[in-house]
Amino acid sequence: MSSRTSPVSRPITIRRAVARDTKRLTRLVRGSSAYEGKYASAVAGFRVGADYIEAHRAFVAVGAEEDGGRILGFYSLVLAPPELDLLFVADDVQGRGIGRLLVAHMQSEARTAGIDRLKVVSHVLAEDFYHRVGAVRTGTALANPPAVPWDRPEFEFRIPPE
Repeated sequence: MSSRTSPVSRPITIRRAVARDTKRLTRLVRGSSAYEGKYASAVAGFRVGADYIEAHRAFVAVGAEEDGGRILGFYSLVLAPPELDLLFVADDVQGRGIGRLLVAHMQSEARTAGIDRLKVVSHVLAEDFYHRVGAVRTGTALANPPAVPWDRPEFEFRIPPE
């Protein structure tokens, strides 16, 4: 577990996700404004279950106790093949450095697991974010209707050794 102070100005703890987090993580995904309108089909019916958390390295960013210990964001790292599968930050706290903290944590986890590169298939609206946190654009993931009827940018994180 790591604790850091972020631009939110209160400590944020990043910890491994547990089964009791699944409903909150599912709500975070389904409630993301990035997936409204024409993008809604990508998360309609999406569920983060206990089986998913057990199968992948999923971590949550949790706000300070005085803020109720709310989950502010999360990510999941797939080890084989190496991929950042999910990364979400609650709409009302975006722009405060939480996504950047999660990416730094993910890179540390990847490095510990011996991974030097990992793929990200990004949501179209998150492309600028991935550029800002150091991911390199490598191509385009083609549409996969009906769930994802649009092309998506594909990135790679290059994980340098410590």
